[in-house]
Amino acid sequence: MREIINFNVKWAFTKNATEVPATMPEKWDWVTLPHSWNAIDGQDGGADYYRGTAYYAKELKKFDLPEADRYYMEFRGANSSADLYINGKKIASHDGGYSTWRADITDALEMDNLIVVAVDNAENDRVYPQMADFTFYGGLYRDVNIIAVNNSHFDLDYYGGPGLMVTPEVKGEDADVAVEVFLTNPADGQELVYKIYDYEENVIAEVKQAVADTKAVITIPKVHLWHGRKDPYLYRAEVALVKGDDVIDCVSAPFGCRTFKIDPENGFILNGEEYPLRGVSRHQDRWGLGNALLPEHHREDMEYIYEMGATTIRLAHYQHDQFFYDLCDEMGMVIWAEIPYISKHMPGGRENTISQMKELIVQNYNHPSIVVWGLSNEISMAGSDADLLDNHNVLNDMVHKMDPTRLTTIACVSMCDIHDPYVQIPDVVSYNHYFGWYGGDTSMNGPWFDNFHKTFPNIPIGVSEYGCEALNWHTSKPTQGDYTEEYQAYYHEELIKQLFTRKYLWATHVWNMFDFGADARNEGGENGQNHKGLMTFDRKYKKDSFYAYKAWLRSPEEAPFVHLCGKRYVDRVEDVTKVTVYSNLPEVELFVNGESIGKKTAEDHFFYFDVKNVGESTIVAKAGEFTDEGKIRKVSEMNMDYVLREVGAVLNWFDVTAPEGRYSLNDTIGDIMKSKRGKMWFMGMGLKLKKKMDANKKGKEDGGEKKSGGFDVDLSAGGGLMEMMGGFTVLRLTSMMGMMNISFTKEELLKMNKKLNRIKKPKN
Repeated sequence: MREIINFNVKWAFTKNATEVPATMPEKWDWVTLPHSWNAIDGQDGGADYYRGTAYYAKELKKFDLPEADRYYMEFRGANSSADLYINGKKIASHDGGYSTWRADITDALEMDNLIVVAVDNAENDRVYPQMADFTFYGGLYRDVNIIAVNNSHFDLDYYGGPGLMVTPEVKGEDADVAVEVFLTNPADGQELVYKIYDYEENVIAEVKQAVADTKAVITIPKVHLWHGRKDPYLYRAEVALVKGDDVIDCVSAPFGCRTFKIDPENGFILNGEEYPLRGVSRHQDRWGLGNALLPEHHREDMEYIYEMGATTIRLAHYQHDQFFYDLCDEMGMVIWAEIPYISKHMPGGRENTISQMKELIVQNYNHPSIVVWGLSNEISMAGSDADLLDNHNVLNDMVHKMDPTRLTTIACVSMCDIHDPYVQIPDVVSYNHYFGWYGGDTSMNGPWFDNFHKTFPNIPIGVSEYGCEALNWHTSKPTQGDYTEEYQAYYHEELIKQLFTRKYLWATHVWNMFDFGADARNEGGENGQNHKGLMTFDRKYKKDSFYAYKAWLRSPEEAPFVHLCGKRYVDRVEDVTKVTVYSNLPEVELFVNGESIGKKTAEDHFFYFDVKNVGESTIVAKAGEFTDEGKIRKVSEMNMDYVLREVGAVLNWFDVTAPEGRYSLNDTIGDIMKSKRGKMWFMGMGLKLKKKMDANKKGKEDGGEKKSGGFDVDLSAGGGLMEMMGGFTVLRLTSMMGMMNISFTKEELLKMNKKLNRIKKPKN
């Protein structure tokens, strides 16, 4: 019978070695897994986190292992490439930082052994990801185990899989469950015992077959369906390899029985019922930990997502921990699972996309929560070509062959033309749009999807990313690009009303559930993070927008609540201030210093009150039996603790001259492009940006091999990215370039403004 021995404790670690040690190092640091060496420098900004090779070492005495025929070492996550050495000899290598992999170490073991793992997250052109807006944390950041097994055992070699595939097929009131196993070295006299357990762990079916018969089809009469959050009912399949009364090896997997389809008019259909997929995307990192999460962190994340009312999660942009997939099954989340084929196609990375996709499918096939396999994300950011298209066709065909029960999808970058041939490759498609944050305005979102739906009525369309950033900045006049909690709340109010009322959208995923590490970012006043989360990076604070979703997605019968927005925004200068309340109950009453100022109803769950701002006031929102409380205080001047502090070149309002009928830094790229001379200026601006990007890139390269990276932009894609940013003012665009460590001096900005002042605006 197999035994699994956890191997997480007392590893020696260093980033400073240049070769594999021959003896146990004495001066390395001691760490316990999970561990990432970028837990701090991958979250503090500057695009300078360590990317290179680091070493882990641990002693292993063979007599400490249980007696067995074969021993496998299992790595649940080593980012991004790893080499395993035992007693100085390389045993195995693996490329891909987010999946499980194993190595048979039996023949390499001596009585006393030195285990060394060289892990490398350095830049290269063959292992994904290499360009993306998140930190590529290096390390042994998930569990390491040793698996002791008999010579005859369920497969441990094929793409890190469990050696067991469960394929339910619902037929009327019943379900036929195909249970297939994969064996290594089966022997004469051995048999396979198949069992199905219900949710209460009662055996409801049992089949015994010869060892040569590795597939059994078992019927479950009057099957209990897995129905998302409403009823996430799970069965469990178990297969034992036996000889007589002895169990040689055993594997099991929870599974769920359900049907689904994605309809271009009616969205997601679960078990024959319309089941709107409205939810979030999730990254797997935390403040101060990087991606080295423990089960309690995963569980807490799930609790917050569940509380919000999400029915779906996009697990971006890579394979997540098996523990989290299990939680998705248990809590009834419908999942988009994907590989990190992201941002920029690398011709040398084709084999890696194939191997990572095989690992994703083989390791996660049994999860009922997964309904789509994601082929890529924003992969046409640097343009599309024949090799990119061919790679997608290869992946799409391979996925359908490996798993005919699920669908394929992609997440397209906003400026990707809807007629691009690669949009037609997967079964369903989604777009990442940030109208209202990265250019444009919020009103553009719904009409854009209406146009796609009208143009391609037979292609299911969804929203794979949308969102905007918010930190602890506040204002009574929220504007696009101000990074305030109030603008984020306004943005999501508008997007909810536009997206949730369009039933043809097969899924919508907020970007992102939590703030996350992106070391290349330099914006919003707190470097090294993407702040689009509905919750803060440390999970300590739910931003107001979190409750906007809770108001729409949680039923009042299930979880009635009321939320008073703006609790962190106390000091206010205006005489009358707007107070916003979110609730899933039909009526809200607002009290100021104990006196009611009225009741309001709102079908959209958003309630707005005008409140006189005098002295210090206690505000109480009441809905049914539920209340929420905050304070406001009248001040004569704006509290500057609420205002984003500009870093770098700061222009006063009087510095930006704007003669009547002429352009300035405060005009949008889109408006400037309406003028012929404006277009010429825009082209020159693009060249300046490219020059700064090239200089920035060269500076990194001159810094040696062990460099950071993650976010970059290629302006060669026909100016598509710049066109997407048409709603930005020039001043905001230059400020935004800070996330790529590109800065402009005050003198450069004033020179730009002077040139714009010479260009006449066209007459209407």
